[in-house]
Amino acid sequence: MTKRLNFLWVVCILLMMGCKSTQPVKNTEKKIPEVVEENGGKEAENETEMDTPAEVSEEKPQEEIRITRKEKTNPPLNIEEFRAAWVATVANINWPSKSGLSTYQQQQEAIKLLDFLQSHNFNAVIFQVRPQADALYNSNLEPWSYFLTGEQGKAPDPYYDPLEFWIKEAHHRGMELHVWLNPYRAHHTTGGEVTEASIIKNKPELAVKLANGMWWLDPAKKETQDHSAAVVMDIVKRYDIDGVHFDDYFYPYDSYNNGKDFPDNNTFLAYQQNNGKLTKADWRRENVNKFIKRIYDEIKAEKSFVKFGLSPFGIWRPGFPESVSGYDQYEKLYADAKLWLNEGWIDYFTPQLYWRINQYGQSFPELLGWWESENTKGRHLWPGINVGLGGDEKNVDETINQIMITRGMIPQSKGTVHWSIGPLMKQENLAKALIEGPYRKKALVPPSPWLDDSEPETPELTARVENERLLMNWKSNDPDEVSRYVLWFKYEGGNWDYKILDASVTSFSLQNIVGEKKRKMDKIGITAVDRLGNQSDFKELNLKS
Repeated sequence: MTKRLNFLWVVCILLMMGCKSTQPVKNTEKKIPEVVEENGGKEAENETEMDTPAEVSEEKPQEEIRITRKEKTNPPLNIEEFRAAWVATVANINWPSKSGLSTYQQQQEAIKLLDFLQSHNFNAVIFQVRPQADALYNSNLEPWSYFLTGEQGKAPDPYYDPLEFWIKEAHHRGMELHVWLNPYRAHHTTGGEVTEASIIKNKPELAVKLANGMWWLDPAKKETQDHSAAVVMDIVKRYDIDGVHFDDYFYPYDSYNNGKDFPDNNTFLAYQQNNGKLTKADWRRENVNKFIKRIYDEIKAEKSFVKFGLSPFGIWRPGFPESVSGYDQYEKLYADAKLWLNEGWIDYFTPQLYWRINQYGQSFPELLGWWESENTKGRHLWPGINVGLGGDEKNVDETINQIMITRGMIPQSKGTVHWSIGPLMKQENLAKALIEGPYRKKALVPPSPWLDDSEPETPELTARVENERLLMNWKSNDPDEVSRYVLWFKYEGGNWDYKILDASVTSFSLQNIVGEKKRKMDKIGITAVDRLGNQSDFKELNLKS
């Protein structure tokens, strides 16, 4: 009882911080805390306007400076936060805008989406590559997607590999790319005709038709699990991805079949005749549980750094926590998402908490707090939020407040996944509020120490003054292990600031003296970050002329 009361007090405090009375904060510019504090207001703005990679010039004599090395410390600021958006391809929700576009049009649309995420300081994209047992990439296991070319099995013309393109462009912009797959959906109602290339034709024994016109693979059949696992591992082996992602579709929603039971009586009967003892509901859940663990284990055996994430329906069961009501995924989707989190069969967990902060029965912070209480293995808990809940300022306030509540409740690994990129781009006020508020500065993806906690070596940093600019150069003894550098700097009387730089950048220049008060660069430092987000020890350099 004491633990529950403490949790409720935390929720109340966070609600008071994020809301005014029971309403979201109206003046977001004044109320939004920052990720980090910039250096000295207007002077800080001037400091970064002319930041450039270092260009060595011999026009003027160089001013030598003495560098005094202090003891090792942690980086001066915590700049870690997962910021991702879903890009849905099913029904052409987000990309491409319609099927049958030219290669050039598809690529230009993709670049526009990725440019938006980069300019708004996101660091990950979750890209749907398998919407209906098909492929938005070159696959020998499944046909090219209808949503891509307008004809299932038809490759882009002129040919290109969309997944390869998305990975390259996302990484070029400093973002992770996670592939999003639907493990069991065989055909969507918007997916055109079922063709000879479809799994429904090639392996009809695996698929069943639902009342709404969708086709579904039977999750209980070993052939289904083997095929879907092979699809996942084919991508993991051949593409330079950062994560694999499943959403909430396991057994289908009952509404897809007009409320009737999923048609797997023959499969269940065969299980019983083979001395199976579980009830049908438990048997269905066990089918999904085995598949989830299998996928996690197989990914880790192939590429341990590839993260596995799940975004289940936001409510496990009504009554958990006590005041929550709504859809029962445990009983209806046969998804025991709590078990997957408890067992640590995932690297990040993104429950779809698509409800408002003050929505009774499905309160965002109450559900988030309950899921965190079940996070016994300490995995990443990065909730999925719905940025299309409403319009105009109400939606802006709700989104910003949910991000801030998430930061307050899960400070050890901050992060949010946005559903979806479409509303983010259409709502200009929301996009502006993000970049002027919680996403004002870039952030690193938090590390996953259960996968690898070894830190890269701290680069060697040197600096000199030239033409009133501080030129900094650094060198890593193991550059292949580095995916990012963080350049840290501080002016006299100011606060620490930073630049997140690509691994290919090994030099940078900043103004050495700034502002009317002629504040001089006081301290600098450099850290290396590996692919899993591990950051090297921080070595602070005091600059004294």
